[in-house]
Formats: sequence, C-alpha cells, structure tokens
Amino acid sequence: MPRTITVKGVGKISAKPDYVSLSMTLESRNKDYDKALNFTSQYINELTQALVDVGYAKEALKTTNFNVHINYINEKDERGNWKNVFDAYIVTHNLKLEFDFDMERLSTTLSAISSCKSHPQISIAFTVKEPNAIKEELLRHATDNAKQKAEILCAASGVKLGTLLNIDYNWTDVNIYSNTRYMLAEKTRGVAAPTMLANAKAIDIEPEDIQINDSATFIWEIA
Repeated sequence: MPRTITVKGVGKISAKPDYVSLSMTLESRNKDYDKALNFTSQYINELTQALVDVGYAKEALKTTNFNVHINYINEKDERGNWKNVFDAYIVTHNLKLEFDFDMERLSTTLSAISSCKSHPQISIAFTVKEPNAIKEELLRHATDNAKQKAEILCAASGVKLGTLLNIDYNWTDVNIYSNTRYMLAEKTRGVAAPTMLANAKAIDIEPEDIQINDSATFIWEIA
C-alpha cells in the first residue's frame, strides 16, 4: 500500500459586485378562485408594463415560483367547538429582475414599481454577472493552495510529492452575494413604502465586496 498525504485546499476570493438581483412577491387573496387568479394576472401585466416603460424588455421579469393555496381560519360553531372554516384562496407569485449594477437605474426601477397598485414586497441583493467565472477561479485557488501545502509538508518531512491519487469535492452552491442589503421598510414615520419608492433618489452607495471561499481535499502519493 503506497504512502499518501491528504491535504485540504482552501480557495478565497474577493469580488466586486456588478449585478443587481431584485426579487419581488405579489400576492392576491379572494374567496373566488378565478378572481384571485385574475387579480394576480392584472398585477403581473401592470408590473411588466411599468418596467417596459423604463426600458426593460418584457422578458426581463422572470417567474421563480407560483403558488396557490387555500387559507382556513378557526371559528367556533353554535356548540362552542372550534372548526376550520374556508377563508380565501391565496395566490403568491415570486418574480426576479436582474440587471447591471447602477444606482440611478435601480432608483428608476424602484420608482416604476411604486406606480403599480399591487405594491409587491421587494428584496434587493448585489452579486456578480458571471458567477461561473468566479467559481472556476475559486477552485483553481483551492487547488494551488492544496498543492503548496502538500509540497511544504513533504519538503519538511524529507520526502517528495508523488502522483495525485484522488480529489474529493462537495459540489454545493457557493453563495456569491454581497453582505450589503438595500432595504426599504414598509412604513417609516407614517410614510408608506410606495411613497418612499416613488420619491427614491439615486443614492451613491458602494456595496461591500463579496467574500467567497470553497475547499476540496486532495490525496497524493508520497514518492
């Protein structure tokens, strides 16, 4: 059995955000199923048109999730017993809009969304446009790191590093988002969020660099 050395390589990268990921949630509630769906359809059409009016392609708004569920509430009957009673159909539509990072464009987009009667819930995150390039560079860093460690350990032990025998890597998603969050409260000092969005200005902020790390385990033969 050959002698081996096992080393964990760690890759670390700092990346500057250059892309905005804007997530929205639209919700409609109605006791009539068709009306609940129709309201959602109207909301989507209105939101899409508002974004088209400020320069986005119709296809830029993507659906990430669509869900319809029946909501029940607890009520007492004439005998005082609790029972589940139908309340309404709730239609939830999750959407995403992504574009190159530009604070003026973000401000214009938020103002356009504020013109919609649906007033969707909004979450804004800063990321990178080419995540695969970042992931590839991260793995190269992890590989170089592991080999450097292995060579140092072998040199210190008076042996030589031999053939690479195995690589163990867990293919999980790497979080490539800045810790910076651009948030608007639903209500601040009596000012509703739609009003705040409509009056939003291009505040010059610089999102925090994205700190990414990943690792892999390498096994070499000791020559």
